[in-house]
Amino acid sequence: MPELPEVETTLRGIKPHIIHQKITEVVVRHKQLRWPLPPRLKAKLQGSIVQNIARRGKYLLFGFDHGTLILHLGMSGRLHILPCTATAQKHDHLDICFENQKCLRLTDPRRFGAVLWTPEPPEHHALLCHIGPEPLTGAFNGDYLYEQAQNKKIAIKSYIMDSRIVAGVGNIYATEALFDAGIHPERSAGSLTRTNYQALAAAIQSVLKKAIKKGGTTLKDFTRPSGSPGYFSVELQVYGRDGEPCLRCASTLRLLRLAQRSTVFCPRCQK
Repeated sequence: MPELPEVETTLRGIKPHIIHQKITEVVVRHKQLRWPLPPRLKAKLQGSIVQNIARRGKYLLFGFDHGTLILHLGMSGRLHILPCTATAQKHDHLDICFENQKCLRLTDPRRFGAVLWTPEPPEHHALLCHIGPEPLTGAFNGDYLYEQAQNKKIAIKSYIMDSRIVAGVGNIYATEALFDAGIHPERSAGSLTRTNYQALAAAIQSVLKKAIKKGGTTLKDFTRPSGSPGYFSVELQVYGRDGEPCLRCASTLRLLRLAQRSTVFCPRCQK
């Protein structure tokens, strides 16, 4: 699944091509993704101008004068900028064409993505109103994580992956950040000290910034809008490396499952 850095990379890739552009055509090829597409989507968008584009967690928000288009890439979704004349392929479900002759195309083989519409401020939408602070803003720090974790018995990895606690920290980057901070993924959130959380918050921010700078992690279901993959995967220290030697201490990395997610950790470096 595309995580925060991949979504941020997508945002930065598509924004220069569509911001302040007028929509000339909307082509819906499949009306059902995770949920049905909004009724009368073509009427809502055609002739409108994209006023702004933002990200909230793993959601992309396309702002118009009369509402917001909310888009989630799901498990396998991708957005591409193509010529309006580009031939559609099997899993191309939605085209939004612009006056500059460019097309924003949503491709989603598994159809777990979502395209939604709200006339209200997007922060009031049911999918967004309970999301925690963005991890790369001043609202997110070790003191915040520590205070929210008091008396919580949930595993620390599940805690930092809870979007109500912090926005958009998915499996890959939670795994990497816990390794950076030297924290075992099964430790209960309430057992960590303020110092632990300060180290963990710094690690989350560091790994996300590195991934964004590198263009997102290369996953089989994700490529950048330009068509070239991200490159952060070559720097992953633990994710996907179970059974291999730890890059710090050479101990064998181990695999466990937490909340149905695979988690790789170092039994020596992470306590």
